[in-house]
Amino acid sequence: MEAEMMVHDAKACIQLVPIFQSLSTKEKAEVATLVRHHHFAAGESLFTAGDAVTSLLIVAHGQVKITQIAANGKEQLLYLLNPGDFDGEAALFKASTRQNFGTALSATDVCLIRREDFQKLLQRSPQLALNILNAFGQRLASVTEQTTRTTTASIEERLAMYLLETAGKNTADFTLPLKKKDIASYLGTTPETISRKFRDFADAGLIKKLAVNRFQILDPDQLALME
Repeated sequence: MEAEMMVHDAKACIQLVPIFQSLSTKEKAEVATLVRHHHFAAGESLFTAGDAVTSLLIVAHGQVKITQIAANGKEQLLYLLNPGDFDGEAALFKASTRQNFGTALSATDVCLIRREDFQKLLQRSPQLALNILNAFGQRLASVTEQTTRTTTASIEERLAMYLLETAGKNTADFTLPLKKKDIASYLGTTPETISRKFRDFADAGLIKKLAVNRFQILDPDQLALME
């Protein structure tokens, strides 16, 4: 039974990654055989600057913050990885070194695909290699479009997106793992603006504060319209 669950989880992880989604069922099954699972406790480090990037990392459950150390020695939040997000695509094709830090904000399960295993699979299946390269090209085009949308989105849209991604399925009661100053840094604004937008969302009946850093999303559909 446990082995069956691992296979199911591996297939689910593969389905999350855009460069694998256009593959045939047989090809996805082949890639799924490469998946290794790893669990990280809240606060545990996934990787640090200077580490070799040897695997594609897919977040199955939980949330990971990606940070760097600024010139003043303080930690600077770069972005978050939520369920379905992944990091290290390029590692499947080229050796590189981490320039930042990855830390689990909550209990986090990840799927890993090692470059060595992946490249051996490509050597055995030239058609699979061609399909993945085509998918990778489509992925690059889609990332460019997504980046443009994100940079032009309003603070309201970015905050709504952050709240929905952080809550996931737990919209009735979820905890924000980041302080407001970190959320502000992440969204490219000030803590004062974030506090004001939280109040605006609450006044509009979109969210409700339950306790310190604990919230409920009252109207997910309406909040999603802001994205």
